[in-house]
Amino acid sequence: MGDKGDLCVPVLETVPSCDRLSRLLECFTNEFSRGAKFVARCSGRVNIIGEHVDYCGYPVFPMAIEQTILLAVAPSNDNLLHIKNVDNSFKPFKCNVHTFSIDVPSSGGPSWYQYVLCGVKGILEDLNINHDERRGMLIMLSGNIPPASGLSSSSAIVSASVLATAFIHNITLNKQILATLSAECEKFIGTQGGGMDQAIAYLAQEGCAQLIDWNPLRATAIQLPPSAVFVIANSLSEANKAATSDFNQRVVECRLACRLLAKQMKLNWRDISRFSDLQKALGYSLEEMEALVNRNLTQLSYNRSDMLQMLEISEDDFSENMLTTNTRNIQMFKLKQRSLHVFQEALRVEKFIEIAKTMPADAIKRMKTLMRQSHESLKILYECSHENLDRIVDISESIGVGTRLTGAGWGGCVVALCDGFEESKCFINLLQKQFYAKQTTSKPADTGIHVFATSPQRGAEIYLLSKASQVDPK
Repeated sequence: MGDKGDLCVPVLETVPSCDRLSRLLECFTNEFSRGAKFVARCSGRVNIIGEHVDYCGYPVFPMAIEQTILLAVAPSNDNLLHIKNVDNSFKPFKCNVHTFSIDVPSSGGPSWYQYVLCGVKGILEDLNINHDERRGMLIMLSGNIPPASGLSSSSAIVSASVLATAFIHNITLNKQILATLSAECEKFIGTQGGGMDQAIAYLAQEGCAQLIDWNPLRATAIQLPPSAVFVIANSLSEANKAATSDFNQRVVECRLACRLLAKQMKLNWRDISRFSDLQKALGYSLEEMEALVNRNLTQLSYNRSDMLQMLEISEDDFSENMLTTNTRNIQMFKLKQRSLHVFQEALRVEKFIEIAKTMPADAIKRMKTLMRQSHESLKILYECSHENLDRIVDISESIGVGTRLTGAGWGGCVVALCDGFEESKCFINLLQKQFYAKQTTSKPADTGIHVFATSPQRGAEIYLLSKASQVDPK
Protein backbone atom coordinates (compact mmCIF):
# COMPACT_ATOMS: atom_id res chain seq x y z
CA MET A 1 0.00 0.00 0.00
CA GLY A 2 1.42 3.40 -0.99
CA ASP A 3 1.43 5.24 2.31
CA LYS A 4 4.99 6.49 2.61
CA GLY A 5 6.87 9.36 1.13
CA ASP A 6 5.91 12.60 -0.52
CA LEU A 7 5.07 10.80 -3.77
CA CYS A 8 2.18 8.85 -2.26
CA VAL A 9 -1.07 9.83 -0.60
CA PRO A 10 -0.68 9.62 3.20
CA VAL A 11 -2.48 6.72 4.89
CA LEU A 12 -3.02 7.82 8.48
CA GLU A 13 -4.00 5.80 11.51
CA THR A 14 -4.79 8.95 13.48
CA VAL A 15 -8.31 10.05 12.60
CA PRO A 16 -9.11 13.77 12.97
CA SER A 17 -11.70 14.59 15.58
CA CYS A 18 -14.55 16.59 14.09
CA ASP A 19 -18.33 16.56 14.26
CA ARG A 20 -18.74 16.13 10.51
CA LEU A 21 -16.55 13.04 10.35
CA SER A 22 -18.29 11.56 13.40
CA ARG A 23 -21.68 12.09 11.79
CA LEU A 24 -20.47 10.48 8.55
CA LEU A 25 -19.28 7.36 10.39
CA GLU A 26 -22.50 7.21 12.43
CA CYS A 27 -24.59 7.46 9.25
CA PHE A 28 -22.47 4.75 7.62
CA THR A 29 -23.04 2.36 10.53
CA ASN A 30 -26.77 3.11 10.66
CA GLU A 31 -27.20 2.58 6.91
CA PHE A 32 -25.00 -0.47 6.40
CA SER A 33 -25.08 -2.13 9.86
CA ARG A 34 -21.30 -2.26 9.94
CA GLY A 35 -18.44 0.15 10.44
CA ALA A 36 -16.46 1.80 7.68
CA LYS A 37 -12.91 0.52 7.13
CA PHE A 38 -11.45 3.84 6.01
CA VAL A 39 -12.26 7.39 4.93
CA ALA A 40 -10.90 9.05 1.78
CA ARG A 41 -10.64 12.85 1.93
CA CYS A 42 -10.19 15.29 -0.96
CA SER A 43 -10.40 19.07 -0.73
CA GLY A 44 -12.12 21.54 -2.96
CA ARG A 45 -9.92 24.17 -4.53
CA VAL A 46 -9.84 27.78 -5.52
CA ASN A 47 -7.79 28.87 -8.50
CA ILE A 48 -5.99 32.10 -7.66
CA ILE A 49 -5.12 32.92 -11.27
CA GLY A 50 -4.86 31.06 -14.58
CA GLU A 51 -8.45 30.38 -15.70
CA HIS A 52 -9.32 28.30 -18.77
CA VAL A 53 -5.66 27.72 -19.63
CA ASP A 54 -5.01 24.26 -18.17
CA TYR A 55 -6.65 22.43 -21.08
CA CYS A 56 -4.50 24.56 -23.39
CA GLY A 57 -1.36 23.23 -21.67
CA TYR A 58 -0.44 26.28 -19.56
CA PRO A 59 0.30 26.42 -15.82
CA VAL A 60 -2.34 27.33 -13.24
CA PHE A 61 -2.04 28.53 -9.65
CA PRO A 62 -4.63 26.94 -7.34
CA MET A 63 -4.73 26.11 -3.66
CA ALA A 64 -6.77 23.58 -1.71
CA ILE A 65 -9.44 24.99 0.60
CA GLU A 66 -10.93 23.82 3.90
CA GLN A 67 -14.14 22.49 2.33
CA THR A 68 -13.85 18.76 1.52
CA ILE A 69 -15.43 15.61 0.18
CA LEU A 70 -15.28 12.65 2.60
CA LEU A 71 -16.01 9.09 1.50
CA ALA A 72 -16.48 6.46 4.21
CA VAL A 73 -15.89 3.05 2.64
CA ALA A 74 -15.98 -0.66 3.40
CA PRO A 75 -15.96 -3.73 1.14
CA SER A 76 -19.42 -5.14 0.49
CA ASN A 77 -20.41 -8.79 0.87
CA ASP A 78 -21.74 -8.84 -2.67
CA ASN A 79 -20.62 -7.58 -6.06
CA LEU A 80 -22.55 -4.34 -5.70
CA LEU A 81 -21.58 -0.71 -5.28
CA HIS A 82 -23.87 0.78 -2.62
CA ILE A 83 -23.57 4.59 -2.82
CA LYS A 84 -25.31 6.79 -0.28
CA ASN A 85 -25.12 10.40 0.93
CA VAL A 86 -25.46 11.75 4.47
CA ASP A 87 -27.76 14.36 2.93
CA ASN A 88 -31.03 12.50 2.39
CA SER A 89 -32.02 14.86 -0.42
CA PHE A 90 -29.56 12.93 -2.59
CA LYS A 91 -31.09 9.61 -3.59
CA PRO A 92 -29.03 6.46 -2.96
CA PHE A 93 -27.84 4.27 -5.81
CA LYS A 94 -26.54 0.76 -6.24
CA CYS A 95 -25.22 -1.23 -9.18
CA ASN A 96 -23.12 -4.28 -10.04
CA VAL A 97 -19.37 -3.54 -9.99
CA HIS A 98 -18.88 -5.82 -13.01
CA THR A 99 -21.60 -4.49 -15.32
CA PHE A 100 -22.41 -0.86 -14.44
CA SER A 101 -22.37 1.93 -17.02
CA ILE A 102 -22.46 5.72 -16.71
CA ASP A 103 -25.34 7.03 -18.78
CA VAL A 104 -25.44 10.82 -18.43
CA PRO A 105 -28.85 12.30 -19.32
CA SER A 106 -29.03 14.52 -22.40
CA SER A 107 -30.13 17.48 -20.26
CA GLY A 108 -29.70 18.50 -16.64
CA GLY A 109 -26.21 17.13 -16.13
CA PRO A 110 -24.97 14.01 -14.29
CA SER A 111 -26.54 12.69 -11.10
CA TRP A 112 -24.43 13.10 -7.98
CA TYR A 113 -23.57 9.39 -7.71
CA GLN A 114 -22.28 9.30 -11.30
CA TYR A 115 -19.26 11.32 -10.18
CA VAL A 116 -18.52 8.52 -7.71
CA LEU A 117 -18.95 5.96 -10.48
CA CYS A 118 -16.45 7.88 -12.63
CA GLY A 119 -13.72 7.25 -10.10
CA VAL A 120 -14.57 3.57 -9.73
CA LYS A 121 -14.72 3.06 -13.50
CA GLY A 122 -11.43 4.86 -14.02
CA ILE A 123 -9.52 2.61 -11.63
CA LEU A 124 -11.15 -0.62 -12.79
CA GLU A 125 -10.75 0.05 -16.51
CA ASP A 126 -7.65 2.23 -16.88
CA LEU A 127 -5.63 0.02 -14.52
CA ASN A 128 -7.13 -3.19 -15.96
CA ILE A 129 -8.37 -4.69 -12.69
CA ASN A 130 -9.27 -8.30 -13.44
CA HIS A 131 -12.93 -9.26 -13.23
CA ASP A 132 -12.34 -11.64 -10.32
CA GLU A 133 -10.40 -9.00 -8.37
CA ARG A 134 -13.06 -6.29 -8.57
CA ARG A 135 -14.62 -5.58 -5.19
CA GLY A 136 -18.05 -4.29 -4.34
CA MET A 137 -18.08 -1.34 -1.95
CA LEU A 138 -20.25 0.36 0.62
CA ILE A 139 -19.77 4.11 0.14
CA MET A 140 -21.18 6.99 2.19
CA LEU A 141 -20.43 10.54 1.03
CA SER A 142 -20.29 13.74 3.04
CA GLY A 143 -19.51 17.00 1.26
CA ASN A 144 -19.47 20.63 2.35
CA ILE A 145 -18.18 22.12 -0.92
CA PRO A 146 -21.10 24.10 -2.37
CA PRO A 147 -22.15 22.34 -5.58
CA ALA A 148 -21.81 24.18 -8.91
CA SER A 149 -19.86 26.94 -7.15
CA GLY A 150 -16.62 26.78 -9.11
CA LEU A 151 -14.80 25.26 -6.12
CA SER A 152 -14.39 21.84 -7.72
CA SER A 153 -17.02 19.87 -5.82
CA SER A 154 -17.57 17.42 -8.66
CA SER A 155 -13.87 16.86 -9.34
CA ALA A 156 -13.26 16.39 -5.61
CA ILE A 157 -15.89 13.61 -5.61
CA VAL A 158 -14.24 11.95 -8.62
CA SER A 159 -10.79 12.25 -7.03
CA ALA A 160 -11.97 10.88 -3.68
CA SER A 161 -13.64 7.98 -5.47
CA VAL A 162 -10.46 7.22 -7.44
CA LEU A 163 -8.47 7.28 -4.20
CA ALA A 164 -10.94 5.04 -2.33
CA THR A 165 -11.19 2.54 -5.19
CA ALA A 166 -7.41 2.39 -5.57
CA PHE A 167 -6.95 1.85 -1.83
CA ILE A 168 -9.50 -0.96 -1.54
CA HIS A 169 -7.87 -2.71 -4.51
CA ASN A 170 -4.36 -2.44 -2.98
CA ILE A 171 -3.04 -0.12 -5.69
CA THR A 172 -0.03 2.07 -4.91
CA LEU A 173 -1.33 5.56 -4.13
CA ASN A 174 1.07 7.59 -6.25
CA LYS A 175 -0.20 11.16 -6.21
CA GLN A 176 0.73 12.07 -9.77
CA ILE A 177 -0.66 8.87 -11.26
CA LEU A 178 -3.94 9.18 -9.36
CA ALA A 179 -4.25 12.87 -10.24
CA THR A 180 -3.76 12.14 -13.94
CA LEU A 181 -6.18 9.23 -13.79
CA SER A 182 -8.77 11.32 -11.94
CA ALA A 183 -8.66 13.94 -14.68
CA GLU A 184 -9.10 11.25 -17.32
CA CYS A 185 -12.09 9.85 -15.43
CA GLU A 186 -14.19 12.94 -16.08
CA LYS A 187 -14.43 11.91 -19.73
CA PHE A 188 -17.08 9.43 -18.56
CA ILE A 189 -19.43 12.35 -17.86
CA GLY A 190 -18.38 14.30 -20.95
CA THR A 191 -16.27 17.06 -19.37
CA GLN A 192 -13.17 18.06 -21.37
CA GLY A 193 -11.19 19.53 -18.46
CA GLY A 194 -7.48 20.12 -18.19
CA GLY A 195 -6.55 18.43 -14.91
CA MET A 196 -6.09 21.39 -12.54
CA ASP A 197 -8.79 20.34 -10.08
CA GLN A 198 -7.50 16.80 -9.71
CA ALA A 199 -3.86 17.85 -9.55
CA ILE A 200 -4.39 20.22 -6.62
CA ALA A 201 -6.63 17.67 -4.87
CA TYR A 202 -3.62 15.34 -4.57
CA LEU A 203 -0.59 17.64 -4.69
CA ALA A 204 -1.69 20.47 -2.38
CA GLN A 205 0.50 21.46 0.58
CA GLU A 206 -0.72 23.27 3.65
CA GLY A 207 0.38 26.90 3.71
CA CYS A 208 1.31 27.12 0.01
CA ALA A 209 -0.46 27.60 -3.26
CA GLN A 210 0.80 25.35 -6.04
CA LEU A 211 2.00 26.21 -9.52
CA ILE A 212 0.68 23.25 -11.50
CA ASP A 213 2.41 22.48 -14.78
CA TRP A 214 1.85 19.70 -17.30
CA ASN A 215 3.78 17.15 -19.39
CA PRO A 216 4.91 15.88 -17.01
CA LEU A 217 2.48 16.81 -14.27
CA ARG A 218 4.36 18.63 -11.52
CA ALA A 219 3.55 20.99 -8.68
CA THR A 220 5.79 23.72 -7.29
CA ALA A 221 4.92 25.16 -3.89
CA ILE A 222 4.88 28.96 -3.98
CA GLN A 223 4.84 31.11 -0.86
CA LEU A 224 2.41 34.02 -0.89
CA PRO A 225 2.94 37.43 0.74
CA PRO A 226 2.54 37.08 4.53
CA SER A 227 -0.31 39.60 4.66
CA ALA A 228 -2.24 38.03 1.76
CA VAL A 229 -5.73 36.87 2.73
CA PHE A 230 -8.02 35.19 0.22
CA VAL A 231 -11.77 35.55 0.45
CA ILE A 232 -14.15 33.28 -1.45
CA ALA A 233 -17.60 34.68 -2.20
CA ASN A 234 -20.41 32.64 -3.75
CA SER A 235 -22.42 34.49 -6.39
CA LEU A 236 -25.45 32.30 -5.51
CA SER A 237 -25.67 31.42 -9.19
CA GLU A 238 -24.98 27.75 -9.81
CA ALA A 239 -22.82 26.77 -12.77
CA ASN A 240 -22.70 23.06 -13.64
CA LYS A 241 -20.16 22.76 -16.45
CA ALA A 242 -21.34 19.24 -17.30
CA ALA A 243 -24.96 20.34 -17.70
CA THR A 244 -24.46 22.66 -20.70
CA SER A 245 -22.21 22.90 -23.73
CA ASP A 246 -20.72 26.27 -22.67
CA PHE A 247 -17.56 24.84 -21.12
CA ASN A 248 -16.86 22.32 -23.87
CA GLN A 249 -17.55 24.98 -26.50
CA ARG A 250 -14.68 27.08 -25.12
CA VAL A 251 -12.41 24.02 -25.16
CA VAL A 252 -13.40 23.30 -28.77
CA GLU A 253 -12.88 26.92 -29.84
CA CYS A 254 -9.35 26.86 -28.39
CA ARG A 255 -8.55 23.59 -30.14
CA LEU A 256 -9.93 24.85 -33.45
CA ALA A 257 -7.96 28.10 -33.17
CA CYS A 258 -4.82 26.14 -32.38
CA ARG A 259 -5.26 23.82 -35.36
CA LEU A 260 -6.08 26.66 -37.71
CA LEU A 261 -2.99 28.61 -36.66
CA ALA A 262 -0.88 25.45 -36.99
CA LYS A 263 -2.19 24.92 -40.52
CA GLN A 264 -1.50 28.53 -41.44
CA MET A 265 2.07 28.09 -40.13
CA LYS A 266 2.42 24.93 -42.27
CA LEU A 267 2.70 22.53 -39.33
CA ASN A 268 1.10 19.10 -38.98
CA TRP A 269 -2.09 20.70 -37.66
CA ARG A 270 -4.05 17.53 -36.92
CA ASP A 271 -1.49 16.55 -34.30
CA ILE A 272 -1.46 19.96 -32.56
CA SER A 273 -4.57 20.79 -30.54
CA ARG A 274 -3.11 22.63 -27.52
CA PHE A 275 -1.74 26.16 -27.66
CA SER A 276 1.28 25.24 -25.53
CA ASP A 277 2.30 22.59 -28.07
CA LEU A 278 1.87 25.08 -30.91
CA GLN A 279 3.96 27.65 -29.08
CA LYS A 280 6.71 25.07 -28.49
CA ALA A 281 6.66 24.00 -32.15
CA LEU A 282 7.01 27.62 -33.28
CA GLY A 283 9.54 28.61 -30.63
CA TYR A 284 7.56 31.75 -29.85
CA SER A 285 7.14 33.72 -26.65
CA LEU A 286 3.65 34.31 -25.25
CA GLU A 287 3.81 37.87 -26.57
CA GLU A 288 4.67 36.55 -30.03
CA MET A 289 1.76 34.09 -29.85
CA GLU A 290 -0.59 36.98 -29.04
CA ALA A 291 0.75 38.89 -32.04
CA LEU A 292 0.25 35.78 -34.22
CA VAL A 293 -3.41 35.64 -33.20
CA ASN A 294 -3.97 39.31 -34.00
CA ARG A 295 -2.28 38.84 -37.36
CA ASN A 296 -3.89 35.59 -38.49
CA LEU A 297 -7.32 35.40 -36.83
CA THR A 298 -8.84 38.56 -38.25
CA GLN A 299 -12.55 37.78 -37.88
CA LEU A 300 -14.52 38.21 -34.66
CA SER A 301 -16.44 35.02 -35.43
CA TYR A 302 -16.21 32.13 -37.87
CA ASN A 303 -19.10 29.98 -39.08
CA ARG A 304 -18.94 26.29 -39.94
CA SER A 305 -18.44 27.01 -43.63
CA ASP A 306 -15.45 29.20 -42.79
CA MET A 307 -13.94 26.42 -40.70
CA LEU A 308 -14.47 23.74 -43.37
CA GLN A 309 -12.91 25.95 -46.03
CA MET A 310 -9.90 27.05 -43.98
CA LEU A 311 -9.15 23.57 -42.62
CA GLU A 312 -9.97 21.98 -45.99
CA ILE A 313 -12.00 19.18 -44.45
CA SER A 314 -15.48 17.69 -44.87
CA GLU A 315 -18.48 18.35 -42.66
CA ASP A 316 -18.34 14.76 -41.36
CA ASP A 317 -14.64 15.04 -40.53
CA PHE A 318 -15.22 18.35 -38.77
CA SER A 319 -18.17 17.08 -36.74
CA GLU A 320 -16.64 13.75 -35.76
CA ASN A 321 -13.02 14.74 -35.14
CA MET A 322 -13.03 18.43 -34.25
CA LEU A 323 -16.10 18.72 -31.99
CA THR A 324 -17.41 17.00 -28.88
CA THR A 325 -20.75 15.24 -28.60
CA ASN A 326 -22.48 18.23 -27.02
CA THR A 327 -20.96 20.86 -29.35
CA ARG A 328 -21.83 19.31 -32.72
CA ASN A 329 -24.73 21.70 -33.32
CA ILE A 330 -22.70 24.87 -32.76
CA GLN A 331 -22.59 27.10 -35.82
CA MET A 332 -20.40 30.05 -34.77
CA PHE A 333 -16.91 30.04 -33.25
CA LYS A 334 -15.08 32.95 -31.60
CA LEU A 335 -11.50 31.88 -32.14
CA LYS A 336 -9.69 35.20 -31.82
CA GLN A 337 -11.24 36.20 -28.49
CA ARG A 338 -10.64 32.82 -26.86
CA SER A 339 -7.05 32.68 -28.10
CA LEU A 340 -6.21 36.16 -26.86
CA HIS A 341 -7.56 35.35 -23.42
CA VAL A 342 -5.47 32.18 -23.15
CA PHE A 343 -2.15 33.79 -24.10
CA GLN A 344 -2.77 36.92 -22.01
CA GLU A 345 -3.88 34.84 -19.02
CA ALA A 346 -0.84 32.56 -19.31
CA LEU A 347 1.31 35.68 -19.24
CA ARG A 348 -0.54 36.94 -16.16
CA VAL A 349 0.27 33.67 -14.38
CA GLU A 350 3.95 34.12 -15.21
CA LYS A 351 3.91 37.68 -13.85
CA PHE A 352 2.02 36.63 -10.70
CA ILE A 353 4.55 33.89 -9.90
CA GLU A 354 7.47 36.22 -10.55
CA ILE A 355 6.00 38.71 -8.08
CA ALA A 356 5.55 35.95 -5.49
CA LYS A 357 9.15 34.78 -5.93
CA THR A 358 10.75 38.24 -5.77
CA MET A 359 8.26 39.70 -3.25
CA PRO A 360 8.65 43.43 -4.00
CA ALA A 361 7.22 45.97 -1.55
CA ASP A 362 4.12 46.44 -3.68
CA ALA A 363 3.61 42.69 -4.30
CA ILE A 364 -0.03 42.52 -3.21
CA LYS A 365 -0.94 45.66 -5.13
CA ARG A 366 0.51 44.22 -8.34
CA MET A 367 -1.13 40.83 -7.74
CA LYS A 368 -4.50 42.54 -7.27
CA THR A 369 -4.09 44.29 -10.62
CA LEU A 370 -3.41 40.99 -12.38
CA MET A 371 -6.50 39.42 -10.81
CA ARG A 372 -8.68 42.33 -11.94
CA GLN A 373 -7.29 42.02 -15.46
CA SER A 374 -8.02 38.29 -15.39
CA HIS A 375 -11.69 38.85 -14.56
CA GLU A 376 -12.08 41.50 -17.25
CA SER A 377 -10.64 39.10 -19.81
CA LEU A 378 -12.91 36.28 -18.68
CA LYS A 379 -15.87 38.62 -18.89
CA ILE A 380 -15.11 40.20 -22.29
CA LEU A 381 -12.96 37.74 -24.26
CA TYR A 382 -14.07 34.42 -22.81
CA GLU A 383 -17.67 35.45 -22.04
CA CYS A 384 -17.97 33.16 -19.04
CA SER A 385 -18.89 35.60 -16.30
CA HIS A 386 -22.33 36.27 -14.78
CA GLU A 387 -24.06 39.42 -13.62
CA ASN A 388 -23.78 38.34 -9.96
CA LEU A 389 -20.06 37.70 -10.34
CA ASP A 390 -19.62 41.11 -11.96
CA ARG A 391 -21.60 42.74 -9.15
CA ILE A 392 -19.30 41.27 -6.49
CA VAL A 393 -16.25 42.39 -8.48
CA ASP A 394 -17.68 45.92 -8.71
CA ILE A 395 -18.22 46.00 -4.94
CA SER A 396 -14.64 44.85 -4.35
CA GLU A 397 -13.32 47.62 -6.58
CA SER A 398 -14.80 50.24 -4.27
CA ILE A 399 -12.34 49.29 -1.50
CA GLY A 400 -9.38 48.23 -3.66
CA VAL A 401 -9.68 44.46 -3.35
CA GLY A 402 -8.41 42.35 -6.29
CA THR A 403 -11.22 40.02 -7.34
CA ARG A 404 -11.90 37.60 -10.19
CA LEU A 405 -14.23 34.74 -10.97
CA THR A 406 -12.73 31.35 -10.18
CA GLY A 407 -13.57 28.03 -11.77
CA ALA A 408 -15.32 27.62 -15.09
CA GLY A 409 -17.55 30.67 -14.62
CA TRP A 410 -21.17 31.28 -15.64
CA GLY A 411 -21.88 31.56 -11.92
CA GLY A 412 -20.14 30.00 -8.95
CA CYS A 413 -17.61 31.92 -6.89
CA VAL A 414 -15.08 34.72 -6.99
CA VAL A 415 -11.71 34.69 -5.26
CA ALA A 416 -10.57 38.00 -3.77
CA LEU A 417 -7.07 38.99 -2.65
CA CYS A 418 -7.05 41.21 0.41
CA ASP A 419 -4.11 42.90 2.11
CA GLY A 420 -4.46 41.74 5.70
CA PHE A 421 -7.33 40.50 7.85
CA GLU A 422 -8.77 43.97 8.42
CA GLU A 423 -9.27 44.48 4.69
CA SER A 424 -10.78 41.01 4.38
CA LYS A 425 -13.22 41.72 7.21
CA CYS A 426 -14.17 45.01 5.62
CA PHE A 427 -14.77 43.29 2.30
CA ILE A 428 -16.89 40.52 3.84
CA ASN A 429 -18.99 43.05 5.76
CA LEU A 430 -19.46 45.11 2.61
CA LEU A 431 -20.64 42.05 0.66
CA GLN A 432 -23.07 41.14 3.41
CA LYS A 433 -24.66 44.57 3.20
CA GLN A 434 -24.47 45.33 -0.51
CA PHE A 435 -24.83 41.88 -2.07
CA TYR A 436 -26.10 39.07 0.18
CA ALA A 437 -28.72 41.17 1.95
CA LYS A 438 -30.27 41.77 -1.46
CA GLN A 439 -29.85 38.20 -2.74
CA THR A 440 -30.93 35.97 0.14
CA THR A 441 -33.12 35.94 3.22
CA SER A 442 -30.19 34.75 5.33
CA LYS A 443 -29.18 37.07 8.12
CA PRO A 444 -25.66 38.55 7.80
CA ALA A 445 -24.44 36.24 10.56
CA ASP A 446 -25.52 33.24 8.46
CA THR A 447 -23.73 34.24 5.28
CA GLY A 448 -20.50 32.55 6.40
CA ILE A 449 -21.48 29.65 4.18
CA HIS A 450 -21.46 32.03 1.19
CA VAL A 451 -18.43 34.23 1.90
CA PHE A 452 -15.38 33.32 3.96
CA ALA A 453 -11.64 33.78 4.25
CA THR A 454 -9.46 30.75 3.57
CA SER A 455 -5.85 29.64 3.54
CA PRO A 456 -4.01 26.90 1.58
CA GLN A 457 -4.79 23.40 2.87
CA ARG A 458 -3.16 19.98 2.43
CA GLY A 459 -3.93 17.41 -0.26
CA ALA A 460 -5.76 14.07 -0.26
CA GLU A 461 -5.50 11.64 2.65
CA ILE A 462 -6.74 8.21 3.73
CA TYR A 463 -7.82 7.71 7.36
CA LEU A 464 -7.69 4.11 8.62
CA LEU A 465 -10.37 3.37 11.17
CA SER A 466 -9.60 1.26 14.22
CA LYS A 467 -11.50 -1.97 14.73
CA ALA A 468 -12.85 -0.56 17.96
CA SER A 469 -14.73 2.11 16.04
CA GLN A 470 -16.35 -0.36 13.66
CA VAL A 471 -19.62 -2.24 14.08
CA ASP A 472 -19.76 -5.77 12.71
CA PRO A 473 -22.84 -6.73 10.68
CA LYS A 474 -25.57 -8.40 12.74
